[in-house]
Amino acid sequence: MSQSKVAAHKYQDATQPIEERVEDLLSRMTLQEKADQLCQSWVTDFNPNNPQSANAQRIQPTYGSYVYFIDVPARNGVQKIAMEQSRLGIPALFGSDVIHGCFLTFPIPLAQACAWDPELVRRSCSFAASEARRSGTDWIFSPMIDVTFDPRWGRISEGYGESPYGVSVFAEAAVKGYQGETLDSSDTAACTLKHFVAYGASEGGRDYSYTDVSPVRLWEMYLPPYEAGVKAGAAAIMSSFNDLNGVPVTANHYLLTEVLRDLWGFKGPVLTDWDSIGQLVHQGFATDARDGLKFSINAGIDIDMVTYAATNHLAHWVQTGEVSQERVDESVRRILHLKFALGVFEHPYVKENDKISPERRNEGEKLAEDLAEQSMVLLKNADNVLPISPQTKRIALIGPLLADKSEVLGSWRYAAEVAQTISIEQGLREALPANVSLKTECGCDFDDDKRDGFAAAVELARQSDVVILCVGEKATMSGENTSRSSLRLPGVQEELALALAETGKPVVLVISSGRPVELQRLEPKMQAMLSIWQPGTKTGSAVARILFGQCNPSGRLAVTWPRSSGQIPLFHNMHLRARGDGDQGAYKDISTTPQYEFGYGLSYTTFTYSPIVLKFTTVKPGGELMAEVTVTNTGKVAGSETAFWFINDPVASITQPIKQLKHFEKAAIPAGASRVFKFAIKPERDLTFRNGQGDSILEPGIFNLMVGGQKVSFSVEK
Repeated sequence: MSQSKVAAHKYQDATQPIEERVEDLLSRMTLQEKADQLCQSWVTDFNPNNPQSANAQRIQPTYGSYVYFIDVPARNGVQKIAMEQSRLGIPALFGSDVIHGCFLTFPIPLAQACAWDPELVRRSCSFAASEARRSGTDWIFSPMIDVTFDPRWGRISEGYGESPYGVSVFAEAAVKGYQGETLDSSDTAACTLKHFVAYGASEGGRDYSYTDVSPVRLWEMYLPPYEAGVKAGAAAIMSSFNDLNGVPVTANHYLLTEVLRDLWGFKGPVLTDWDSIGQLVHQGFATDARDGLKFSINAGIDIDMVTYAATNHLAHWVQTGEVSQERVDESVRRILHLKFALGVFEHPYVKENDKISPERRNEGEKLAEDLAEQSMVLLKNADNVLPISPQTKRIALIGPLLADKSEVLGSWRYAAEVAQTISIEQGLREALPANVSLKTECGCDFDDDKRDGFAAAVELARQSDVVILCVGEKATMSGENTSRSSLRLPGVQEELALALAETGKPVVLVISSGRPVELQRLEPKMQAMLSIWQPGTKTGSAVARILFGQCNPSGRLAVTWPRSSGQIPLFHNMHLRARGDGDQGAYKDISTTPQYEFGYGLSYTTFTYSPIVLKFTTVKPGGELMAEVTVTNTGKVAGSETAFWFINDPVASITQPIKQLKHFEKAAIPAGASRVFKFAIKPERDLTFRNGQGDSILEPGIFNLMVGGQKVSFSVEK
């Protein structure tokens, strides 16, 4: 843009307030230019040296934004078209799904939640934003804060677990990490809360499916994280695919306008998920994309992702009067405000090869390793087989994951540097004592039925002191569109594990997955089991440090692990049954209890909890009740413990869950030392419940407080 053009109008003057620049620009735009701003296009292989390449038809000078760019020259080439070929020179935004890292890959979000350290989540998002923004991504479609307790749903890997409170805390941390103090920086990016709302409740765990959620459950379980993310300042929100109670969210006025705008005061743009307006036809809500656009815009959608309905049909609906000009201006105003806040009018192009400093990269790698270590959950450790004894001389490393550098990165690995991944074998060899041998056999693949490698694996196990068996899912077995009816390990991996157990040698099962997996047949046969989830770039280093005892595992489950898929739904904050005595209402062919409950995780040390101490036994509205518990490390090594504080309201006018997580805190405790954990209970924040209209209700009565196996009661007065 020439210097003379920069000074021509108020919207081009960076010294003017954003609101005034927005209004000036909005007043100069035609209806079609406004419609094009609502269009988010999809381009993957644009060649700036050949503008007539295959994707050229998806590029228009006035389109508002594009999705999926990781090539800076191509990104700048498209931006040049927007800046130089459009009448008003409005820059485009470029958005991508940077879910758990950009180039450096962190553990999947479900794993991150198991570390129970919001600061680590914040820092990982900050690092990802820095890499993404410098590579051309202004706008990140993350965090995914869908609460879900159905591991059949593949996208459970992208979220932070089953606790509305826990997900809310991590939502706030992620927003602060991505967006920092200001959006106008090469180290921050606008973030997007997704998928609004109740997408994780899809019937049967089947992606894109119908969702039937009562108004009470909606407010109790699914809306709280989004409210927390809005309060944290999230720049944008993405609506979910699902048809919720008969009205798809993409066209749901109650959720997108009455709740999001009117009740919560959200000011940023709301965009659809991929082709959601077009998919209203598949859901039986609209006859075609043109009708779908009318319903969506009037409901509160601002940006149409890749359906191209806005650019093709918005003018029609404005001319007929069925979409008002004022409604269109609201959407354009939100989009322009975000662009000005990001500074893309002044800095539309991205520098090529603008990498983060080597010092910052080293910090990121250390962070990735710390987060991987703290997210891994020790599920079993019979006879303290872990950490591996110094007397061990021969280790057998077996399984399809032993040398893998790709599957352990998980789904949505964006621009991951696969070659830089440290495999489990590499990590173990680097940490191996000089007098210990490590031999490997694959044994089987991930998901076929070939058993050709069983014999060699079994023979290697017989010749070894301990067996480390690395099993799990491929990256493509979890994530979007990866629903599974069974949680069993794919292929013949379970058979291989049982065959190795028959050797009598201790077997340490290392499980990499994007969801809980079924272990009920393996648990009795394995001496130790470690869930590493999908840990990212530093997989091998983190696994080795835990197995050799250089790091004490501290991960605790953020989601319940069922014994089988037949137990689903199963989660910690369920409601009571009508008949709660004995086995009334329980399964007759399997235990009703999970394989591993929410918050479960072992350590190489032991912790004991004192009785809970309350300063008072009653609290009034507007008051505060301080609770304390002393946790002592009674083992011989230092370790970290997470104190989970649960509240139970045993009698209420709307029945309440068995228990609800209301506070958590993680702390390192030296061997033999104690730590006091505190929870300041505030009635309006911690003891209320929501009705179907979203109203917060505080009722007097008895409440139960639980932490670390301890329980105490207190009362709320009128």
